[in-house]
Amino acid sequence: MGGGARELAGYVAALGGWVAALAAAALPQWRQSSYAGDAIITAVGLHEGLWMSCAAQSTGQVQCRLHDSLLALDAHIQTSRALMVISLLLGFFGVIVSVVGMKCTKVGEEDPVTKSRIAVAGGVLFVLCGLCTLAAVSLYATQVTREFFKESAVPINAR
Repeated sequence: MGGGARELAGYVAALGGWVAALAAAALPQWRQSSYAGDAIITAVGLHEGLWMSCAAQSTGQVQCRLHDSLLALDAHIQTSRALMVISLLLGFFGVIVSVVGMKCTKVGEEDPVTKSRIAVAGGVLFVLCGLCTLAAVSLYATQVTREFFKESAVPINAR
């Protein structure tokens, strides 16, 4: 596989990762729990994300509510939100910078050294994007795990 093909394959993979990070940031399935009461009719699935909380009942109804206030949120949600927004911005700039630096584009053809440095800068932006996403997801997952195993008043069948 030639250098241009590898470059294009890397760009497509990075773009796919950025789109996946965008979807992950928007979807409310960061924390899921369910509660089944004495009857199956009262079963409720709870989903919480960075931007909203949803409740899905066994009848098929789903009700979502945006988080009311930024200041009322837990610190791990605020931090994860900030990291995901930074990640998406870095990825967006990585998309633009990488397109300019790729060999298959006509922008800046007269200086191949500068063009390759621009491509490397786009790759660095994508790596930083991935690290921010990894940090946000890891922080949130650590908090969910800590709350799950903590002794609390929440009954076992609601965890």
